[in-house]
Amino acid sequence: MSDLLNLLKERRSVRNYEEKAIPESVLNELLEAVQWSPSWANTQCWEVVVVEDPAIKEELSQTLAKGNPAKKNFVQAPVVFVLGAKLKSSGYYKDQVTTKFGDWFLFDMGICTQSLCLTAQAHGLGTVIVGLFDQDAAKRVVGLPDGYEVATMIPTGYPSKVPSAPKRREIAEFVHKNRFSGAL
Repeated sequence: MSDLLNLLKERRSVRNYEEKAIPESVLNELLEAVQWSPSWANTQCWEVVVVEDPAIKEELSQTLAKGNPAKKNFVQAPVVFVLGAKLKSSGYYKDQVTTKFGDWFLFDMGICTQSLCLTAQAHGLGTVIVGLFDQDAAKRVVGLPDGYEVATMIPTGYPSKVPSAPKRREIAEFVHKNRFSGAL
């Protein structure tokens, strides 16, 4: 089995972290993983705010929706990556949207999010991809300007507890040959 497939299989949504700093060299490698992520026409629409200040992490935790399981230990993570995106860049050509789905930024942000999370996993770090929060409030907390949106926040640290693997669909349940055939 390839190293990449092992990382995919081992990565979990980690919400409990040790009180241990992440070395600067490792943080730089996580950011390099974002840097080298593919994007629409190489637009690289991402902006990353690396939050280590406990007060700012606390402010960001207040933007999480009630009941979000990440809220309890959000501040505990030594680092929270806030991934923002420049709008009207990805999926655009000469200022005109070119895709059926409009702005392509969420697709590109998903790719760079996975790049960051798998690189973190390779370094023994845990991550959780947070999407249930007030994006406008988080945007204000980290100071993103107009024309940008917060796509996700990723608390990151050395896990104190790693959950077990969730059940996965069998390949035969989602693969179709040549045409979608409905129920398999």
